[in-house]
Amino acid sequence: MSRFRSLLLPTALAVGAGSVLVAPAATAESPSVDCDTTSTPYTYVVLYEPHTPQAEVDAELAATCGSRVAYYSEIGVAVASSRNADFAELVGVDRAYSGAREVDDPAPSGAAALRAQARAEIETEETVEVVTTTDLSAQQWDMRMIKAPQANAIDEGSPSVTVGVLDSGIEPTHPALVGALDPTTSAGCNTGAPDTDPEAWAPTTSDHGTHVAGTIAGKDTARGFTGIAPGVRMASVKVVNDEGYIYPEAAVCGFMWAAEHGFAVTNNSYYVDPGMFYCPSQPGDSAAFEAVRRAVAYSQQRGVLNVAAAGNSGFDLTDPPATDPNRGHPVNSGCKILPKSLDGVVTVSAVGYNGTKSSYSNYGTGEVDVTAPGGDSAQLPPEGEGAGCPISSVFNGQYGTKCGTSMASPHAAGVAALIASKRPNLPPQAIAAQLRAKATPVACDGAEECTGPAAKNSFYGHGLVDALAAVR
Repeated sequence: MSRFRSLLLPTALAVGAGSVLVAPAATAESPSVDCDTTSTPYTYVVLYEPHTPQAEVDAELAATCGSRVAYYSEIGVAVASSRNADFAELVGVDRAYSGAREVDDPAPSGAAALRAQARAEIETEETVEVVTTTDLSAQQWDMRMIKAPQANAIDEGSPSVTVGVLDSGIEPTHPALVGALDPTTSAGCNTGAPDTDPEAWAPTTSDHGTHVAGTIAGKDTARGFTGIAPGVRMASVKVVNDEGYIYPEAAVCGFMWAAEHGFAVTNNSYYVDPGMFYCPSQPGDSAAFEAVRRAVAYSQQRGVLNVAAAGNSGFDLTDPPATDPNRGHPVNSGCKILPKSLDGVVTVSAVGYNGTKSSYSNYGTGEVDVTAPGGDSAQLPPEGEGAGCPISSVFNGQYGTKCGTSMASPHAAGVAALIASKRPNLPPQAIAAQLRAKATPVACDGAEECTGPAAKNSFYGHGLVDALAAVR
């Protein structure tokens, strides 16, 4: 059970900016339709007014050839399964959306190729090189950059603080992670409903979440590896499926799980698939956008600070491309990358060893809150100090290097966990304010695309996160 009391949602959560007015749920007398019983079932997020009775939800879903997988009454979001190709049309295209169905639908010209290309580019930035050196401490240049060793000497963080790692799962037997991982608050969310079976939240095809977790709170004295806040607890909340996708229903489940279990911080080193952008004005997109928005807002109201990666596309987030790089949809100023662009989410850009923006990192005035080490293959440390990409835990109890804003975000989440440990009564917006205020300003230093003063600019936001300042 959560250690936070239940809070009623304000009206803005049901009918806020970018939200969708929802028709009343159908009753048992709703007209029935001929339902497909043989086609592949797909999972959808479906919008309702918050606190709609579950019986009404079930009745409407049954009348439209669907069935309930999960229902989050507090935010009025159901996760439904249906074999009917027209399920979204039956419910309303502004109320229902399936990411998996869009991935499998061949109709969008070149969409599959666009998605594959986008994922290949991300994987190029986040390649892994296993490191076998006995003592890894000298290679943790990223920790020294943000003064984590000095911070650890003062405060390693509190076990009463839990960081939810919304990712591909955390290897439960890794020597750096067994001390911090809390199986009792871990869950798999890929179906849209939380599953506490260890097989549901353990990693399968990707060690991405394991790497992220080591940065936040890993500790292996035998190998000389220490993360930022090794005294806090971590929960593995698996939202990445075996194909590498994070669908809206998985993200909703993850944020709701974090809210209900009293996590102080979540790290979100991903964007919600299958598009890079979700547009509230477009059918289908509007339902997915609103479902994730409500879940994020609810988690924040329940005391959770959500930290997210800025992205690896190397573009100005205030001037996005005209079409979605993953699926060719038109993009306008109202379209957002989820969850990083939602109100209250701390967005993190990446820097390399030299302390300048990583070549792949997204940026943008008012879009980036802080920056942190994500690595860059063009910014190499001196010999003996490791690779250009940060080192952390990977599969089979090993250690390896990865680059990306995915690696920068957990550095900020770890520092936020130290702030939450030292000041346990701070609400999430105050932790975010402390994270920004304690960051070390980073000047643009002549980069043409970088605009703004050192205290707040388009590349680095309020500056480089500072673990030592967080514990003072």
